[in-house]
Amino acid sequence: MSDSEIAIKVENLSKQYRLGTVGTGTISHDLNRWWAQVRGKEDPFLKIGETNDRSKAGNSDYVWSLKDINFEVKQGEVLGIIGKNGAGKSTLLKILSKVTGPTTGRISAKGRIGALLEVGTGFHPELTGRENIFLNGAILGMTKVEIRAKLDEIIDFSGCARYVDTPVKRYSSGMKVRLAFAVAAFLEPEILIVDEVLAVGDAEFQKKAIGKMQDVSKGDGRTVLFVSHNMAAVENLCSSALVLDKGMIRFNLEVKEAIDNYLKISVEQNELLDFKSRIPNGMGNVQISHVDVYPDNESRFIKIRDTLVFDIDLSNKSAQGKLDIGIRVFNERETNIFSCSTLMTKTSLFLKSFENNIKVLCRVNSPFLIPGRYFFSVQVNLNNDQQDRIERVLQFEVLEEDFYSTGSKTNINKGEVLVDHVWIKNEN
Repeated sequence: MSDSEIAIKVENLSKQYRLGTVGTGTISHDLNRWWAQVRGKEDPFLKIGETNDRSKAGNSDYVWSLKDINFEVKQGEVLGIIGKNGAGKSTLLKILSKVTGPTTGRISAKGRIGALLEVGTGFHPELTGRENIFLNGAILGMTKVEIRAKLDEIIDFSGCARYVDTPVKRYSSGMKVRLAFAVAAFLEPEILIVDEVLAVGDAEFQKKAIGKMQDVSKGDGRTVLFVSHNMAAVENLCSSALVLDKGMIRFNLEVKEAIDNYLKISVEQNELLDFKSRIPNGMGNVQISHVDVYPDNESRFIKIRDTLVFDIDLSNKSAQGKLDIGIRVFNERETNIFSCSTLMTKTSLFLKSFENNIKVLCRVNSPFLIPGRYFFSVQVNLNNDQQDRIERVLQFEVLEEDFYSTGSKTNINKGEVLVDHVWIKNEN
C-alpha cells in the first residue's frame, strides 16, 4: 500500500493508565518520569503494568488499555473494530480523535477527523440544536458558509426539525445521537469515527445511518472507522476488521474472517467459564450457578423441530421476593432470534429465604431455528433489581436436516427461522 493511499497509519501505539488516580499518583513518580525524560532515557513506568483483563484482580496499579497497536487504513475503506467490553476499542477511538493522547507510539492521519464517540459529546446543553450544529462544525474546522450550505440536509436527516431551536438539554438520548451523527456525516470530514452510540437510535435511524456511512465511503471516498457489537452491521458495512482482545490486536483480516475468529474466541472463553469463582454481574444475592440447554427428548443433538429446554440453576444468599428470569437467544452475527422471560408470560416465581438452591426450566416449543450455531444470555432479577447476568453463557448448534422432506438439506440463507407451510392452488 503506497503512502498516498493511506488515510490512517498507527505505529506502536500504547496507552497506560494507573488505576484509581490521575497521572502517576505521586510527586516522586512524576519526578522520576521527568528526570528520565531530561536524560533522554525511557520512561521507567513503561516497563511495568499488566494487560487489561477487567475480570481478574491484578498485582499492579498500572494497566495497558492498549499495547503495541499497529495498522493502516486505506482512503475510502470502512474498517470495523470489534471486541468484548474492555478490549480497548473506545480508548483507541479516543486517541485517534485526539480526545486523549497515547503513552507511546504515533498516529498519522490525512484530513479532518469527525468523531461520534458518546451520546451528546461536544454538545452544549444550553445551546439549541441549530447552535450546536454550528459549534460542532467549527470544532471540525468548517466555516460558517460551509455549515450553512449543509444545514438543511443535516436537520432533515436528523429528523429533529421540530426541536432544532430547542436547547439540547431537553433532547432524548436518541435525538442527540441523530443530530450528532448528522453533523459528523454531512460536514464532510475526511475521516469519520463512529462508536457504538448508534445502538441508542431506533431501527429506522440505524438503517439510515449505515446507508449514509456506505455512501460516505463508496461515493465520497472518505474513510470510516466503525465500532459495534452488532456483527451483522459490521459485516454489512465494513470491508475489513480489527479484533481487539485485552488491549492488543488479535486479528486484522477481511471482515467475515475477522468476525468468525472473534466469535471463536468468545466461544472458547465462555466454555472455560468457572461458575464457582466468577463475580456476579449485579447485586449477587441470587447468583447463576449453572446453565444448560438440550432438546426435550433423549438425544443431545438439537434438530429443527425439537422443543428446547433451558435449564438454569441459581444459588440464593437468604434473599426473598419476586424472582424474574430472562433469556435472549441470538446467532453468530449477534442478531436477536427470540427472547423468553417470566415478565412476558406474567409467570410468578417467588423466592423464599430458606431456598438455597433453585432450579428453573424454560421450555420453548419448537422454535424452528435454521441450522447453525446459537448463543444465549441469562439475566436474573429479584424485586426488580438485577442480581446476575451472563452474556454468551453457552452455545448450542441446530443440525442440518431434510426439514421439508424434499430429499435435500435445508437452505439456510432464507431468513432466521423456518416455517412449516403448505401451498394450495385455489380452483375457481
